[in-house]
Order: sequence, then structure tokens, then C-alpha cells
Amino acid sequence: MLITGLVLAAVAVLVHVYIFYMESIAWTTQKARSVFGTTPEEAVSTKELAFNQGFYNLFLGVVAAFGIVLTTTGQATAGLALVYAGTGSMAAAATVLFLSSPDKRSAAVKQGLVPLLAVVLLLVAQTV
Repeated sequence: MLITGLVLAAVAVLVHVYIFYMESIAWTTQKARSVFGTTPEEAVSTKELAFNQGFYNLFLGVVAAFGIVLTTTGQATAGLALVYAGTGSMAAAATVLFLSSPDKRSAAVKQGLVPLLAVVLLLVAQTV
């Protein structure tokens, strides 16, 4: 269960790094606009906000990734604390999005389900 939980955490990290790329680097491109459903004008006017939001996603991924490294190199207490902090925050943010924006529920599930599963599996692994 521990390995599966860490693999799911790593997948969540990759998803959040991709979100960082889309929001902070590619925000005004056709691809990002089609993913997020924005017009060229909306993309330009929200570019600064998206840039900041992308880094938020990147930092959550970095925290979880560093936790995975620590856990797999024998520092499980600190490592798992960081994995929980990163993936738990990812799942919590997705829950807020799910509850506050019904039109974005699909996106919330896509970005929140894997980190939530990681948290659950890691908790099960620690209690068994």
C-alpha cells in the first residue's frame, strides 16, 4: 500500500506540474484556452492571476515530490508529513473548486481524485 500511495502521489505531482505549465507558461495559447475555456481576451486579462495560480500548483507538487524522495530514502516520518501536506492540500483545493464552481466539477475531480486516493492509501499503509 505504501508504494502504491507514493506512486499515486507522484502522479498527482505530475498533474500539478502540468497545471503549472498550462497556467503560468502557456496560459494565452490556443491549447490552454481550450482546456480552461477562455477567450483570447479573457486569457490576456487573467494572465497575471493564472501565473500566480500556476505557481501555487507547482509548489504543492514540489512539497509532495520532496516528501516522496525523503520517504523512499529512509526518512519516512518527515517524508510522509510532506506527502500528506502536498497531496492533502491538492485534494482540499479540488474539494473547494468542486463545491464552489459546479461548472468546474469535472476539472476538480481530475485534479483531486488521485491525491485523495494517495492520502487514503498512505493512511491505510500506516495503520496496517
